[in-house]
Parts: sequence; C-alpha cells; structure tokens
Amino acid sequence: MQQTKGYLVLNTGDVLEGKWLGAPKKMEGELVFNTAMTGYQEVMTDPSYAGQIVTMTYPLIGNYGWNEIDYESLKPSVAGFIVSTLSENPEHYESKNTMIEILEKYQISALANIDTRALTRIIREKGEVYGKITDDPADKPILNDVDPAVVSSVSTKEKLFYKTSNPANHPTPHVVVMDFGYKHSIAHSLLELGCDVTVVPYDTAFLEIQRIAPDGVLLSNGPGDPKALKDLSENIKQISESFPTLGICLGHQLIALAHGATTKRLPYGHRGSNHPVKDLQTGKVMITSQNHGYVVDYDSVNNTNWYVSHINVNDKSVEGLKHKSLPLMTVQFHPEAHPGPIDTHHLFVDFIQQFITKGERQHA
Repeated sequence: MQQTKGYLVLNTGDVLEGKWLGAPKKMEGELVFNTAMTGYQEVMTDPSYAGQIVTMTYPLIGNYGWNEIDYESLKPSVAGFIVSTLSENPEHYESKNTMIEILEKYQISALANIDTRALTRIIREKGEVYGKITDDPADKPILNDVDPAVVSSVSTKEKLFYKTSNPANHPTPHVVVMDFGYKHSIAHSLLELGCDVTVVPYDTAFLEIQRIAPDGVLLSNGPGDPKALKDLSENIKQISESFPTLGICLGHQLIALAHGATTKRLPYGHRGSNHPVKDLQTGKVMITSQNHGYVVDYDSVNNTNWYVSHINVNDKSVEGLKHKSLPLMTVQFHPEAHPGPIDTHHLFVDFIQQFITKGERQHA
C-alpha cells in the first residue's frame, strides 16, 4: 500500500502526523475515542458517530476484516477514522473486505500510524476537541461546535416496516422505533423477540403514532446534543405518556428533557464496550456497551414521578430512569450491544412484557 503523509490538526494547537488510509480527503469533526478491542465495523456504521472523527484506542484495527453482517446502518456515518496500526491482511471466515477497501468505497478520511495514546490523553485533558484530517500541518480546523441538525441527516425519511420471522406471541406485538440515528441491531433484537417493527422519522408527530397504533414505542440512539431537539419535547412527552416506551441513549436523554430534566456534556464521553453500570434495584453490576457525550443531570430528575434505575459505576452518572406510574423506562447504555456484552439484553424483554399480558394487545 502506497503511503502518503497526513496530519490531524486539532483546535488545541496540537498536530499529529500519520499516514493516509484510502483516498486522501480533507475532513473536519469532533474528536472522540472508543476503547473497544473489537467492533470497529459496528462503530464505523453507528449513526451516533455522525460528524465525529473516531479514534480507536486498541492498537491493532482491521485484523478480522469487514463482513456483510455487522452493519449498524446502510453505510458508515463517521467523519473520520484514526488508528494506530492497520492490519492489511485480515483473517476471518466471514470477512469480505479489508478496511482499506471500505475506506476507499465510502470515501472516509482516515489516518494510521497516529499515536492514539497521546491523542486520547489530549481529548481526556481538553474535553471538547475538534480537528481536521489534512495533508497540510498548518491547515487549522474551522469547526468548533456540534451540528444542531445532525440527527436529520441520519434519520430515515420514510416509514419502514419489518415483519418478524419469529412470532413468539399471538397476536404479534408491534413496536414503533423513532429513528434519531438508530442502530439496526435494535430493530433486529425486537424482531428476534417476536415483534413487528415500524421505523419512523425522528420528528414523527404524536397523531401519526396514534394512527399506527403500536403496542410500544422505542426512542433510539443518535448523534449530537439532545438540547438541539428540545422543540420535540412536547411531542415526545405525549407519546411517552400514551404508549409503553423505552428510550435508548439519545432517546433516554430526550425523554428526560421532555419530562422536565436537563442534560449536560460529559468531560470526554463514554464510548466503548466495557463500561460498568449498576442496577440500583438489584444491586447487580453489568458490563455495557456505550456511546455518548451527554448525560442526564442527576439533580434535575423529578423524584416525585421518576427514580434513577441505573448509575455508572465509574463516575456515578445517570444510566437509566424509570417512571413510577407509567410503563416508561430509559437507559443511557445499549442493551443490544453490537459490539459488546449482552448483560442487559433482558431490558428488551422487560420492555415487551409491559404491553404483553397473556398474549393480548393492550393498545388498539
């Protein structure tokens, strides 16, 4: 592979030198890091990373190639990709492409031979960092904020229906997934548990949800600052008060905002597949997959109607909420994992059980 010198120029003034991967293409974005040892394909295709340059802290990336199974969206959403060492000769029976082939196919800006440990330290120390992948070390980034319209760029533009091939309940329950940048594995998890799934645009109105008449509604993960979608709060409040509802990641934050809580930015986010979360009802600690830069402010939660159901063991941030009288729960982590452990997959079962009673639908 012919290597061309490239640079990651940060708004902190730092410049890191590396080698271009794929076709050279200048690109800016928010710098984040992911600590997972595996799952680079799921990370690159997770719409929650839209607008971000993702640094993989594990030193060897691409060693098991790229398959046709683990796409979390139709194509990668990352603004850029940073690795220490790239494997050019992957070994795995399901591998169909190399990382280089995927980077070239989707024209993703990427650099290798970067000191990812030094870059991670910069992000941890500086917090909100923006950068530019370029061939000129003097080419400084212009971007200095999160795009407030990023969700609209990754959400579906039309309603999509998926029929389960594994009907476990009769009649078959129906779940609407509000797409703020949803991972396909969320829909797959519901389908495998015997639910039909309709995916709708992120700004679908309450009246349209009523017309679809699902048994439950799931608000998905997605990119950006939840406060940028504050104008959807009344709509989300109506939906979550009318149907059994589960919020995941951004969906969790948006439900919290709709019910009067506030959100705040983490110093450098939680992104990886080994984050410990404690269930405050059982005391059990579970290892979770996470990808977020914002959290619900613990002190803003209305204790009259809500209780905090899960907390992060490392920093005590809010990882889950449960309403005291409504069939309404939210989690900051990803119960579908992909990549990551399946410790919390049971939450999908708990969600479905809220609207399944002896096989009967509870909502017309």
